[in-house]
Amino acid sequence: MNDLSPQLSQKPSSIQEPSFGQNESKSMKEKDRQVLDIEPATSVRPVTNVHSSRKGKVEANKLQKRLRRNVGNAIADYNMIEDGDKIMVCLSGGKDSYCMLDILLNLQKTAPISFEIIAVNLDQKQPGFPPEVLPDYLSKIGVPFHILEKDTYSVVTEKIPEGKTYCSLCSRLRRGTLYGFAQKIGATKVALGHHRDDIIETLFLNMFYGGKLKAMPPKLLSDDKQNVVIRPLAYCKEADLEAYAELKEFPIIPCNLCGSQDGLQRQVIKDMLQQWEKQHPGRLETIFAATKNVAPSQLADTDLFDFASLKIERPVEQNVEKQSEQKEVKQKAQRIDMVNLWDAPNTNNQDVTL
Repeated sequence: MNDLSPQLSQKPSSIQEPSFGQNESKSMKEKDRQVLDIEPATSVRPVTNVHSSRKGKVEANKLQKRLRRNVGNAIADYNMIEDGDKIMVCLSGGKDSYCMLDILLNLQKTAPISFEIIAVNLDQKQPGFPPEVLPDYLSKIGVPFHILEKDTYSVVTEKIPEGKTYCSLCSRLRRGTLYGFAQKIGATKVALGHHRDDIIETLFLNMFYGGKLKAMPPKLLSDDKQNVVIRPLAYCKEADLEAYAELKEFPIIPCNLCGSQDGLQRQVIKDMLQQWEKQHPGRLETIFAATKNVAPSQLADTDLFDFASLKIERPVEQNVEKQSEQKEVKQKAQRIDMVNLWDAPNTNNQDVTL
């Protein structure tokens, strides 16, 4: 799209507003039965199992508050959003980016600062991608947006051999396009929908397959220093986001590009971590806490810590005493050398005269 002004089209009637009830004429009792009927996810542990409308409402309220609190804490801890910021929210059509947009919109209403939100989607021309879903949804909720079109799908499938994963090249192409567009529209921050579990998975991916101790930071300055990337969902569990997306009934668009590949390294890591969490509840939270509590002197990276310059540091009194002891030892050694010299045999068979 050539026009850089965000779209604000009329609300179409085909997209339903996410709500607890679809028909306003239904009784409250009927609406209550529709609240938070969450099915257990196949790859994540379900947050709640709702057995009654009252309990469903309570759990839904807790879930929403927990997510908003986690996002708010992440924003505060890393100074993600400042007064006057123009936030470019990258919306893929997946559950995470929908949740991020929804939570940021709610926080925008109560935040002590003023900031602007613009949604941006990159249509990568993947087969079967429904181009009308996101524009209809964003128009419905009244969020200004841009839809970018760039055929990265053909590039990825052409460059990556069959059987190899597309993710690395796909993400680089997508990131480059979004970074460039952020500068064009004057966005001060680029918001991505990576959550806590994504960060942990990336940590282990880099350790197991890359030999690096790195993950995805909640806030990042791009290499060219032209864009600041923020991840407001950094403290949020994937299970919570899964439940929230079902609660809100977002029109999810599956990723048929990487989702169609079997045996991805990330999926292997995800399965491993979920097994750990099942056997030892709370382990993922502990692992994530470790990424915020790094001790470079206890690792082995000479770029992070100056091991070569380590020296003993003792009080002056101890140093003086040590120097005195060293002087005494040296004097004794000299006396021994003199004795050895005079006691040495005369190899020339000559008398030594004084």
